[in-house]
Amino acid sequence: YNPPMKLLPLYTTVAISGASVLALEILGTRILGPFYGNSLFLWSALITVTLAALAVGYAVGGRWADKGATPRRLGMIVLIAGLWVLLIPILRRPLLTATEAMGLRTAVLLGSIGLFFLPLFLLGMVSPYAIRLRLTRVEDAGRTAGDLYAISTLASVAGALLTGFVLIPELGVSRLILLIGAALILAAGLCLTQAGASSRVMATILLLLAPATAAGGWKLAQEEINHDKGLTAIAESAYAQLRVIDKDDLRHFIIDGGVHTMVYPGEWSPMHRYAIAAETLTHLFPGRGRALIVGLGGGSLVKSYHAAGWDVSAVELDPLVTQFARDYFGLSESEGAVAHMDARRFLRTTRESWDLIIGDAYGSSAIPWQLLTREYFADLKTRLNDGGVVALNLECDGWDDILVRSTAATLRTSFSNLLVLPTSEPPNALGNVLLLASDRSLEIGETLQLFGHPKDFVPDTYRHFAIIQKLHAWDNAFLPDLSGVPIMTDDRTPVDLWAERINWVARKDLHDYFGKDGSSW
Repeated sequence: YNPPMKLLPLYTTVAISGASVLALEILGTRILGPFYGNSLFLWSALITVTLAALAVGYAVGGRWADKGATPRRLGMIVLIAGLWVLLIPILRRPLLTATEAMGLRTAVLLGSIGLFFLPLFLLGMVSPYAIRLRLTRVEDAGRTAGDLYAISTLASVAGALLTGFVLIPELGVSRLILLIGAALILAAGLCLTQAGASSRVMATILLLLAPATAAGGWKLAQEEINHDKGLTAIAESAYAQLRVIDKDDLRHFIIDGGVHTMVYPGEWSPMHRYAIAAETLTHLFPGRGRALIVGLGGGSLVKSYHAAGWDVSAVELDPLVTQFARDYFGLSESEGAVAHMDARRFLRTTRESWDLIIGDAYGSSAIPWQLLTREYFADLKTRLNDGGVVALNLECDGWDDILVRSTAATLRTSFSNLLVLPTSEPPNALGNVLLLASDRSLEIGETLQLFGHPKDFVPDTYRHFAIIQKLHAWDNAFLPDLSGVPIMTDDRTPVDLWAERINWVARKDLHDYFGKDGSSW
């Protein structure tokens, strides 16, 4: 007969285990997101692995508990889970690199299984074990099981809220992973204090090891910035992982593994082809006007339009993105006001209107479907002045990508005229397009007269490059084929399915450019 385990160490172990489950699930999006993008498939894979691991853990844990549950065995289960959690940052790179060629869905699922199945399976065993250790009479089985599952679930609720609302933005992913591992080691030590004299030495070691692990991990996590590899800044916000990387004389702003801004440091000249092509949209208007940028990134478009004499505003969901734009990409407050809120809420609450609204929130890592629907475009139209123009920057796999055509068809429900400005070559390659929509003409006349000819600009390499990009966009402007493509609505949009293919191609290019070892990105 095994006497029941004391309440405090038992309940503490159950609470720590329960909180760790949902914390690990949420952290999984930040651990895998920079490599695969924070997509619908990533969330689906993590939820699937979490539920499957817990189900198997409940079943196996209950059967092992019936064969003789002891505090020592419970402690060893939690200890192994904690040690595996500590290994996740080390295992991440080789595992994800090994699965890279398997396609996005397969790679995300295998990555989730490889990193998280074992610790979640072990944590699933904790509740059945705890019930068996606490139970003294069969008559109390229901109440005992209910109390312990309530403690575990409430701890999971607290863990989820704290992880998403506080801990990831404040501590970052690496530190939080190490703290979870240390907390599980602490719980294992508490269990072993109840396992008799033979286990007390090990319990003491674990109780001392837990804070030492947390302290050592805290110091190591502070050294993530690697200037030798070009990693200038890294931070976790409430919405995404942000990185600033300097490579080949260029500064890159990477959000959840997708490049959103690319400039020459100091000069801040944009090197993204679409950002250069977007500068020509001022020629659609007879004079200076008002522009709204939806999605700030590093602020290249805000700077360009401000330099052209326009009154510029921006709406950006993530305040830390704005801070990075100011700290690392030269964006000043005088160049444009930035509102921090969801774009749809902003459009429905503001009373302002603009001549040009540019949507620049569509990265390959996660395309916000809610900013591509018929209802959203109808809201955009209410904020345009007479003769106003909407321009959307879309990353796509070829000029005639179904994402481009379906977005164009959806825009057509609100606007009578469309035009696509491609910025990549060849036409079937990954790149960006600017999709223009308005109820007025979208012609700007003879582009050679507006921009000059590349041969006229010899000494200034950047100006030569910029002229070529502007000419390329307008000389290849086309009307998209709208036949047979769906209209996207708030009720239904297949954008996640299309984004999977785009995201996969973009990831391969990103990894080739920055290096598969991931030392900087």
